[in-house]
Amino acid sequence: MSQFKDMLKHLRESRKMSQAELARELGVSTSSIGMYESGRRQPNFETEEKIAGYFNVSLNTLRGQDEESSYEGYNSILIPVLGEVRAGLPSDAVENILDYVLITTEMASTGDYFGLRIKGDSMEPLISDGDTVIVRKQSNADHGDIVIASIDKEDAVCKKFLKRANSITLLSVNSKYDPMEFNTRVKRSVSIIGKVVELRRSFV
Repeated sequence: MSQFKDMLKHLRESRKMSQAELARELGVSTSSIGMYESGRRQPNFETEEKIAGYFNVSLNTLRGQDEESSYEGYNSILIPVLGEVRAGLPSDAVENILDYVLITTEMASTGDYFGLRIKGDSMEPLISDGDTVIVRKQSNADHGDIVIASIDKEDAVCKKFLKRANSITLLSVNSKYDPMEFNTRVKRSVSIIGKVVELRRSFV
């Protein structure tokens, strides 16, 4: 079984990066990377998350553990939390990765996911400003789903999706916001980016 130090070196070399280059990307010292790879020091959990997120691997893989390990934090992978989403997802057209969060490998096996930091109060009290939602990338939605959608390829919005025969409504939960109505016979474009499947709320 591989150890953390061996896996880190393998991942770094697979990107053809020097220790100094990786250190700059992670915001740590070059000597720290050297000690991680020699086994003289172990990173804290926050740094492990950064490394796993940077290389897009699970904490299991990074630590050289079996996928069946029951250790807390294993059987999970990191996904990015975005601060801004451009039209065009599920392509790579995303901006401003703010953080990474863990989802289970079971959830990850059902599709591609990303986190999104919510701005504004249009979905209160269901979803509040500053909350993080977990979104499964998909281009369609059912009536009543909470979705992330783009309008005319502009900024994304989080709304409740209502579909009728000839119209689409993007509905805010907060009643002070008017519904956004779209006639499907008009060329104005509404694109579904993904479906909100989970809410992560911080009370700090």
